[in-house]
This record gives sequence, C-alpha cells and structure tokens, in this order.
Amino acid sequence: MKLPENISSHVNLALQEDIGSGDVTADLIPRENQSKANVVCRDDATLSGIPWFNEVFHQIDPDVEITWNYKDGEKVDANEIICSLSGNSRSILSGERAALNFLQTLSATATQTQKFVSAVKGTNARILDTRKTIPNLRDAQKYAVLCGGGKNHRIGLYDMILIKENHIMAAGSITEAVKQAKQLHPDIKIEVETENFEEFREATKAGADVIMLDNFDLKTMREAVLENDGRISLEASGGVNLDTVRGIAETGVDFISVGQITKDIAAVDLSMRFEL
Repeated sequence: MKLPENISSHVNLALQEDIGSGDVTADLIPRENQSKANVVCRDDATLSGIPWFNEVFHQIDPDVEITWNYKDGEKVDANEIICSLSGNSRSILSGERAALNFLQTLSATATQTQKFVSAVKGTNARILDTRKTIPNLRDAQKYAVLCGGGKNHRIGLYDMILIKENHIMAAGSITEAVKQAKQLHPDIKIEVETENFEEFREATKAGADVIMLDNFDLKTMREAVLENDGRISLEASGGVNLDTVRGIAETGVDFISVGQITKDIAAVDLSMRFEL
C-alpha cells in the first residue's frame, strides 16, 4: 500500500492543535525522566495508522523508541498490546493523545471496512469507499480502507468523472453529459449514476466506463447484471449496510460503494499505560 505524501503535515497540524504553545501538564515531570509505556487495544480491530503514530513521536522527539507487535492491516484481539514505547517521559505524554487519535480513527475505518469485506467473501464484488470522509483526512482514510481489504474509488473530483443526478439535470441528459465528458476529458474514466432501468440503458448506450445502480432493488439489479453481460463495470450504491451487502453482492455486481466505512465509524478503544 502506497502511503499518502501528507502524513507529516497531518501530524504537524494535529500537534499544533493539541500542544500549542507547550504541554503545561507534562512540565510537571522532571525533564530527565525516562519511561516505558504500552498501547493496549480494548476492542477486536483491524489495525491502521502506524505511520501517523510514528510520525507524532518523530516530530516531538526522535529518540522515543516504538516497538510494534502488529502491522497495519492485521487483526488485533481485544486487550492485546499493540506496541510499546520507551524514552523521555515528557515526550511520550505530549504525543500520547495525537498519536492515539490517528490510530483509533484509522483503525476504526479499517475495522469497519474489513467487516464489509468479510460479508461479501466468496462473491466477485469489491467494497469501495466514497468521498464521505473526515475533512482533511481523506488520504488517511483511503489508506485505512486498503488496510481493511477494501478498494479506493476516486480520490477527489479531479481523478475520475462521476455524473450524478444533478449533473444530468444541468447537462440535459445522460447522453449529453457523457458526450461532453468524452470531449473535454478523453483520458479520464467516466461513471454514470442511474436510478432506474431506463437510465441504465441510456448510460450503456452513451458509452460509460462504469455504471452506478443507485438504490436499485435486488431484482432490477440482477436484470441489469444479466443484460450488461460483463461489458461495463457495475457499481451498486444506496441502502448498503452489513445486513444488505451480501444480497447485493450476490446479484453479480462488480463493486459496492459504502459510505459507512469512512463516515459512520466508532473509534477503536485504545489506551496507553505507563509501566511502573
């Protein structure tokens, strides 16, 4: 998995936010004190965010040593020690919250993604993320999706054309929107969101590279898969949760996009404990 290039800036902003002009509580600890600490995962989880965690302490104090018992993408059982730290006490205390914030959030995305991936195991469907991400953490969450076994959809508005309902209304029709897309951006993949079988057929005829079946019922979805016969990649969207995703996957669609894996997440419960 390729790491985002903005990890350093992510961490720098997080430390500015948290430490500001200085950690006035850590100042209570003698400057020369050394400590050891363990990070414990209180939940069953899929780990993600190690590079951000490491970068926090690299920026605060490169002499803090971190030993990891797991890698990003690996499953962690509840109450396992995922890493140990040793070094200056003040440095560890000052970096604790920022480092855990990155790790708990990205592990939450990876864990949620892994649940959906497991739910469709044995089918040909791949779980996709969306642009419904935490502001300024999109690259980080997209990385976490990969850790959970999912696949990245477009990163932003610049790397793929996705013609949705409002674009279609503004352009006049699916056909006209696709035509304009091919003329203006001939080298960029085009996806069209469709809401019924008529629109699906129009998008097929217009030459879309990917067609999104938005809120199709399972019967209509199967009909679209059958008519398409593997010619165009089909993506299912809307009404996707852990109770419905298996049935959607079994219709034969290629991809299922899931906003929940980046926006409806609960942070993994992590805690750092100093050793006596």
